[in-house]
Amino acid sequence: MIERLRTHVWPVGGMCTCGCATTLEQAIRHLNGVESVLANFAAGTLRVDYDPSRLQPGQIAEQIRRLDFACGAGDDLPAHGVTDMATCKERASAAAPMAAQHAARPSEPPITHHPESHHAHRSMPQGIASSPHQVAADVQDMHEGMHHGGDLHAAANDMRRRFLVALAFAVPLFLWSPMGLRTAPLAPPLGLPYDLWLLILASGAVLYPGWPFFTAAVRSLRHGVLDMAVLVLLSVGTGYGFSVGSTFFFTGPNFYEPSAVLLTFILLGHWLEMRARAGASDAMKSLLKLSPPRAVVRRGDKEIDISTAEVLAGDLVVIRPGGKLPVDGEVVEGHSLVDESMLTGESMPVRKDPGSVVVGGTINQSGAFTYRATKVGSETALAQIIQLVQAAQNSKAPSQLLADRASQWLVMAAIAIGALTFVAWYGWLGQSLLFALTLTITVFVIACPDALGLATPMAIMIGTGLGAKHGILFKHAAAIEQSAQLDVVVFDKTGTLTVGAPEVVDIAVAPGWTSEHLLATAAAVEAHSEHPLARAILKRTAPVPVRATAFTNIDGQGTTGIVDGLSVLLGNRTLMASRHIELGALQDQSDRLTGAGRTVIYVGVGDTLVGLIAIADAIRETSRATIDELHRRRVRVAMITGDNRPTAERVARDLGIDIVLADVLPGGKAQEVQKLQQQGLKVGMVGDGINDAPALTQADVGFAIGAGTDVAIESADVVLMRSDPYDAVRAIAIARATLRKMHQNLGWAVGYNLLAFPLAAGLAYPFTLSPEIAALSMSGSSVIVALNALMLRRTRLEPSDRIASTAVLAP
Repeated sequence: MIERLRTHVWPVGGMCTCGCATTLEQAIRHLNGVESVLANFAAGTLRVDYDPSRLQPGQIAEQIRRLDFACGAGDDLPAHGVTDMATCKERASAAAPMAAQHAARPSEPPITHHPESHHAHRSMPQGIASSPHQVAADVQDMHEGMHHGGDLHAAANDMRRRFLVALAFAVPLFLWSPMGLRTAPLAPPLGLPYDLWLLILASGAVLYPGWPFFTAAVRSLRHGVLDMAVLVLLSVGTGYGFSVGSTFFFTGPNFYEPSAVLLTFILLGHWLEMRARAGASDAMKSLLKLSPPRAVVRRGDKEIDISTAEVLAGDLVVIRPGGKLPVDGEVVEGHSLVDESMLTGESMPVRKDPGSVVVGGTINQSGAFTYRATKVGSETALAQIIQLVQAAQNSKAPSQLLADRASQWLVMAAIAIGALTFVAWYGWLGQSLLFALTLTITVFVIACPDALGLATPMAIMIGTGLGAKHGILFKHAAAIEQSAQLDVVVFDKTGTLTVGAPEVVDIAVAPGWTSEHLLATAAAVEAHSEHPLARAILKRTAPVPVRATAFTNIDGQGTTGIVDGLSVLLGNRTLMASRHIELGALQDQSDRLTGAGRTVIYVGVGDTLVGLIAIADAIRETSRATIDELHRRRVRVAMITGDNRPTAERVARDLGIDIVLADVLPGGKAQEVQKLQQQGLKVGMVGDGINDAPALTQADVGFAIGAGTDVAIESADVVLMRSDPYDAVRAIAIARATLRKMHQNLGWAVGYNLLAFPLAAGLAYPFTLSPEIAALSMSGSSVIVALNALMLRRTRLEPSDRIASTAVLAP
């Protein structure tokens, strides 16, 4: 058997600059069996696609540790705690009988292929676990395994601690330095020599606080990576090292005070930056908290409390009022109201009866019930949501690739400009060594590749988290950029713009009759029928007051029955004509309704036509608002349908749709999308993700709407969890806001360095920057980028219940 690629995602600690991610990528990429690798500095994660026949996860984890990074457990489990999106339900089902028999069977490892192309389909072959314990190990508790990056809050606290230590030593160093607040330095304590006392203070401010940067710089240089850590080593190391030499070996100025103070400012900036990064990961943590760590299952006659990781497909799970559902399943006994807002975004609880489907992570509000687990581990809706958000946050947008290359060139430029600055001021212009070295250190310090490196991933993290909060799942970073650039959005009509089920949309009654009386009479007969049109009438009139007797179905024409002693006929015009019932006063109404493309049910009592019931597929309440909002955002709207053109054009006029693609068979939808693309348009396709799969794949961005619990629709780039077309507008709004922040951050990072280099090199002499001011500017640049990305959280997405719209009725 030829094994395909597996994907693991590790939380990685110890990445203090964007260059650490580049170093990590380069080191892991050279391992035999690695297909692709992507390290995300903003998220603190490492994703590796590898061949399991040549490489094991433990070997990768060991290599991570050799680079002095911290990572999660180096076993055969991916960091998100599920077996690479393998079909754990079937593995659990296979393990259940083995538990009773205590028999061992050979196992086949789960494997998943994650191609780089965002339109490619993943394969999800099945595996069989060797025991229930193996299944539990494979599934893992989300709280134990589904980490989203390293512990960014812990990293922020560590950076805060180092900053406070540096500050505690830098303040007295500043006071004792000739550049401090006093013109004459204070006398050192204990009679120590002045330079030795400054060395002690500087060592306390530099060595422990700056150690992560120094080790990162050495690691980066060993792998040929030039990053901010290298600049910190050059600037702080040059000043500190030169000062140590002047203390013990030669006579010259010392840079203890500027070295300590600039490192303090660097640490302050990184602490604030890490706090912002940690805040950006909170959206994922809120998803992880939705899954309860424990579950109560009924096995035999006993109810036992077990870890969620140990729940197997087929287990009976007992839920009490206020409890969270651990896995997906189907209710077998009991009734309750369940809060499904985490999945649907709707605040109203949903009633659950035997046979109802329930989803893990939702909250039981009232009664107790028991349900049978059908999806566990990686197959639960919550696990797949987390996997999609992780995949998006661990992917790189196209602009990020350019920013990564620019960061390398920026460091090289800083080193070259710094060397040129020293030569120019000390060698050519004859300035003092102190002056020339100070400007050189300033150039090293002020360059900020981290601002470039953070510009895109921070915005991606916030944008994908914001989308997940609103039930919008971007499957990769490129989908965000592409969604922001769409020129036209194509909506499938049935099931997307419409509810996909027939409803009563109009009623006409003869003199002496009311709409309520007509519907009650019709419902009495249709109560015996299972026809979709009958269900539409029953849905409008439920509950049925009386039931007809002598019910008869007439194939192709309608039904008949006796209600209150009178013969009632419901059907088409053919049935009316066969019973010699004239349209009479309802002739004009019949022509109007049939001309509009409605399905008309004729209701006759005795030998008289008493009313008409028009049935059609109703348009969703938010469809009109969706199209209006897309127009406001200068996006054209197309509708694709298999309906005839007159019917489709009438719907398009009602909704204000720009382009009508009618009489299109399911197999021809992709060709219609391609025709639009050939006109130079960026096309988005919104469909149900199943029948529209070819068109979703063909489009520049495919939006799968109404995915419900089936969130892993491979043909789509964006999954819209709710059956609300307005979510397509929200997705575009998030994408545009995210792209705008990316451009703002990149623009700021580039503009900052274009201005910073000349000032740092002394081109504005006699105005010059000190290393401390340069360090503050450099740190501030990264913090501004991070805070600007956090502003994405304030993006306004108008919820559906605020959209003032009325249902538009269509055939």
